[in-house]
Order: sequence, then structure tokens, then C-alpha cells
Amino acid sequence: MTHLYRRLLAAPAAAALAVVVPAGPAAANGTDQCTYPGKTYEGRPWALQRVLLDELWKQSTGKGVRVAVIDTGVDVKHPQLAPAVDAGSGRNLLDRDLKDANGDKLERGSENGTTDTVGHGTKVAGIIAARPAKGTGFVGLAPEATIIPIQQNDAEGHGTAETLARAVDHAVAEGAGVINISQDTANAVEPTPVLKQAIDRALEREVVIVASAGNDGMGGNVKKTYPASYQGVLAVASSDRNNERAAFSQSGDFVGIAAPGVDIVSTVPGGGHCADNGTSFSAPYVAGVAALLKSKHEDWTQEQIVAQIQQTAERSVAGHDRLVGWGVVDPVRALTEDGEPIEKPVAREGLSGAEAPTPAELHLGETADERNARLATYVVVGGAILVAVIVGGAVTVRDARRRARGPEPETGNRRAEEPSAGRI
Repeated sequence: MTHLYRRLLAAPAAAALAVVVPAGPAAANGTDQCTYPGKTYEGRPWALQRVLLDELWKQSTGKGVRVAVIDTGVDVKHPQLAPAVDAGSGRNLLDRDLKDANGDKLERGSENGTTDTVGHGTKVAGIIAARPAKGTGFVGLAPEATIIPIQQNDAEGHGTAETLARAVDHAVAEGAGVINISQDTANAVEPTPVLKQAIDRALEREVVIVASAGNDGMGGNVKKTYPASYQGVLAVASSDRNNERAAFSQSGDFVGIAAPGVDIVSTVPGGGHCADNGTSFSAPYVAGVAALLKSKHEDWTQEQIVAQIQQTAERSVAGHDRLVGWGVVDPVRALTEDGEPIEKPVAREGLSGAEAPTPAELHLGETADERNARLATYVVVGGAILVAVIVGGAVTVRDARRRARGPEPETGNRRAEEPSAGRI
């Protein structure tokens, strides 16, 4: 069996990124190690600050959409996740006895995907659908979506391509509209066809499948990863605060889009929050947007939802590139520039290679002749006004003096009255 490599569990900032499982992911403040449960993150994480959440949620909150998180499980003890998770639809598909952090076998009731001793799946689920809570600015992008927890891997990488295929089929059977897969295969080896067959079955049912592109991108490393490289799967790379590719993020023609993946705050087992890095946490950011779109446009196909996310992304080049795909996802734009569905994204923004849009007619300034004519008019009109003011003032002064002197005595030789200067 082809074993799945938990490469997408990102390491602390100070450690190598291509590890399987870090000893302890970076905490929310970026310095301390994460503990379970973690400390509550009080502020609004940067990846959410860049989104006008009120405007976004006027369009959709993800209500009615079921999102399968195929991962290390989702801990329902976290207060922001308890109301989001449908425990009855969960499943543990690991081919071994499930044990807790102390090595003790877990009770049967916890084998429905609602236990997470690694913390990875709990972080992924929080980015998608964590409910709002007092004392923290962290919330999922689709706060009314429902999570289907499917435990398919663990810290030791016991998940296989076969169990992942079973997880995909289970997600479809449980009514998933979106599936998030934050893992990939070891050494970019294409796994057994069973996995692709399961992916294709889900796509035929109009399920949006989002997968992490991979964290082996140091030095511009380019290679395919699976299931992200399968046709129809939306492969997500990581971007930083500058909307540029994160140094660790996998590159390649299969990359469909990018999303924040550096210092990403999310929920951890038992309560509280921690921050982590990796395309594992970029993928659920996009999966959350997919849930919002699917809730708003129930009749759209999975291809149309993917194309909408890509078409409205922020990008600095005209079309697709191997670093960030069609650009960095823009949730608000994806939900507001959605008048008509499209089948494929097209190059229309950025630098060379795009057909320039027809600009609106704008008057950017005056010609030299127009400016001289305008100034000359100001001079003439202003001069006339000034003369009128001076003359009017002189007449007023003259009349006032006459009233002060009183009427002039009449004489036998009365002189003709001279016309005043202001009369014509």
C-alpha cells in the first residue's frame, strides 16, 4: 500500500519545514510551543483582518453545506467546534487500534472521528467552520457550515491511499458538498488508482475537493503531489502577508490558487488556539470559501465554484502561474462578483498576456489651449466684477456725502445735472 506522508504538518518557524510531525507547532504568539488545550487568542488573526467579514456574511455563512475534513480527527471538546461538528456522520478509518497520547486504547465511542491527539484536523476544521465566541476574534470563514469529521491519518502517518479513498467515499455518502484533504503522498509518487477513482466519483457528484499543494517548495522545488495533482482537485499553495508565495509552498502547474498559510491561528484540542504554518492551513481557508459559494449558489457545479474562486483571486500577472496558481483567494470578491457562473477562469488582470479591459471614458485633464481660454475668461469676468464693485462703492460714498450736506440752495442760473459715472 502507498503510505500517505504527513508532510503537511508544518514545523515551527525555527525548524525545518519538511518534517513529518513537529515536536510542537508554533504558538499563537509565535514564540511559545503550542499546548493542548491552548491559550485563547483574543485578537483578530491577520488572515481574517484582510477580509470584511460582515460584508462576506451578508452574502453567505455556509449554512446547509457539509464539509468533510479528512485528517487526524476533529476534537469536539473545543467550544467553537462542538456545535459545528456532526459527530454522527464521522468515521475513523485507520487500520489499527486507536490510542490516545498516553498510549491507552480509546473507547469505542470516540472512534467516529471526534478525537484528535495530533491537533492537525482540529486546526483545519476551525479555519473552515469555527463558531464565533466571546473573548476571541478567531472564527471560521463559513461559521454555519457543518463539519463531517473523518479520521484517516495520525502522527505516524498510518493512513494509506486506500484508507483515503474510503474516506472520500464516506464523505460523499454522508452528503459532503466540500471535501478538504490537507495531506499528500510521499515523494510525489502517484498512488494506487483506487484513490483517483474515489476522487472522480466525488467530482461526478459535484463535490468540491480542495487539497494542500505541499510544503516541499524550498528553493523553487517543483513536483506533483497527490491528491492535489488530480484533475478536478483544487490544489492550494500558501501565501504570506504580502500575497506572495510562502517560501515552503510547493510550486507547479497543478497549483490552482493560494491562500494565507503563515502564522495561521486556529482551534486546538481541548480549547484555545495556536498558530501554525503550511499549505495544510491554506487549503481549509479555500474550502471555507467554497462552502460559502455552495450555500449561496446551490445549482452551481463544482467546476463553476472552483472557477469562481480562481477568477476573483488577487493576482499580479494576467493569468495562471506555477507559484500561486490564479492568485490569492479573495473571499469577499468571490461572493460579490458572482452574477453569472463561469466554467473556467480566464486571464484578464495583471501584467502582460491579458487582453486589456475596455476602460471607461475619463477626462484626465485639459489641453494647453483649453486651460488658457479658461484663465482668460476668469480674468475678464473678474475684472468686470472688480470695476463694478469700485464704481458702486464710489456712488455710495457720494450719495452719503450729499445726504450729510443737505439740499443745495437754488440759484437763478441752475446748472444742468451731470450724469453719474455709474449711469449709462
